[in-house]
Amino acid sequence: MAKSKIAYFCQSCGFESAKWLGKCPSCQQWNTFVEEIIEKDPKAVPTWKVNNSTTLQRANKPVEVANITFSEEDRLLTPDKEFNRVLGGGIVAGSLVLIGGEPGIGKSTLMLQLALNMPNSRVLYVSGEESEKQIKMRAERLSEVKSQNSKVKITENPDINKGCFILTETSTQNIFKQIEELEPDLVVIDSIQTLHSAHIESTPGSVSQVRECTAELLRFAKETATPVFLIGHITKDGAIAGPKILEHMVDTVLQFEGDRHHVYRILRTVKNRFGSSSELGIYEMLGEGLREVSNPSEILLSQRDEPLSGITISATLEGMRPMLIETQALVSTSVYGTPQRNANGFDAKRMSMLLAVLEKRCGFKLGAQDVFLNITGGIKVEDPAIDLGLAAAIISSYQNIPIPFKTCFAGEIGLSGEIRAVNRVEQRIAEAQKLGFEQIYISKYNMPSAAQDKKRMDFSRYTIDVKMVANIEDVFGLLFG
Repeated sequence: MAKSKIAYFCQSCGFESAKWLGKCPSCQQWNTFVEEIIEKDPKAVPTWKVNNSTTLQRANKPVEVANITFSEEDRLLTPDKEFNRVLGGGIVAGSLVLIGGEPGIGKSTLMLQLALNMPNSRVLYVSGEESEKQIKMRAERLSEVKSQNSKVKITENPDINKGCFILTETSTQNIFKQIEELEPDLVVIDSIQTLHSAHIESTPGSVSQVRECTAELLRFAKETATPVFLIGHITKDGAIAGPKILEHMVDTVLQFEGDRHHVYRILRTVKNRFGSSSELGIYEMLGEGLREVSNPSEILLSQRDEPLSGITISATLEGMRPMLIETQALVSTSVYGTPQRNANGFDAKRMSMLLAVLEKRCGFKLGAQDVFLNITGGIKVEDPAIDLGLAAAIISSYQNIPIPFKTCFAGEIGLSGEIRAVNRVEQRIAEAQKLGFEQIYISKYNMPSAAQDKKRMDFSRYTIDVKMVANIEDVFGLLFG
């Protein structure tokens, strides 16, 4: 028997060292090194076979780029349009997708709902955290609406969810044996931190085990063209648990976000080799599962009976999707010695910059005022196009003058007080017009898109009143006189 090899791994970044270190030289974190046995079994057999030949016997040869044949492959579409959008148009064959999120946010519910509703596909749902009975109870709850409509329980109808198979296993060798017999079209692993491989003599969830199990699943996905979804835990800092190389190995990284005290969840793309990395999907958590929200502007805009000061509507973009969000501001006289600055869903440093511009360029005395900003819906916005809407909300609250109902904003504010142009302004205007807004404030320096001539944009085709402004003094003059 080969002698065991001991190494030390950083639990934060996966850095390997021959001896224990107090401080990681890679990520500069303290007391993160743990001892692991990394000796592999030399007699270990391959975990799966392809065309009756072991994967270790396959050898690729170098091919010139000009000789590589390429054809656009059809993606596997799911019934969930939000999920298809986040993935870039559907599931790519042989892709490895990692989904991370806080405990209890709904990762398992999202993937089980996907497995139960895949049409004409055999889906293997592998769970290392729950028993078969627990998954069955969740499946019944997710199919409650179908059962009520058909007056037949899911346990009495064998045709419902016929293509979904449940496997409670943590050994990768046993999982691949079942995959070889079942030959599924899609594999879901819940979760990657619970799996362990016989090739590594360390505990499940360790850096070496997570890396080895992911590598085995990656080889399986690429050689069999079977898409694999991995559910991953996150640390207290919000990063996906395990070595950082885990995110480099997979093709797509999705982040499932949201406040458990709210019903809305956001599926955000962090990395995507097959599409845009800035897409976003919004879901509503209900008793019978997750419901996709096709028009997020409706849930991000609150219904008010009377106009209130400090509330404006801003047009933003998340990936290719335009959204109108409600931005709120509260300005009050500071009772304590140091004024408070608090921003929820917005960068606090950028809020300080906007306050400095308003005080320097417009003469508003905000240095002795408490300022609170809030982006409704529990989402975080990094689009600078909401600067104009936030500035208008701050002055509206400061002067206690409400903004008209059907008015929205889309513009970035510079340090000299100018209103800078934003990208894809046509989509923002069209979204505001679709939702019934009467006027929108944009920059007069917006350049035409690539498809248009080198002329000023023609906004006459819109029924909404497009007001083009050059600086914030013009905006406040039109709004407050």
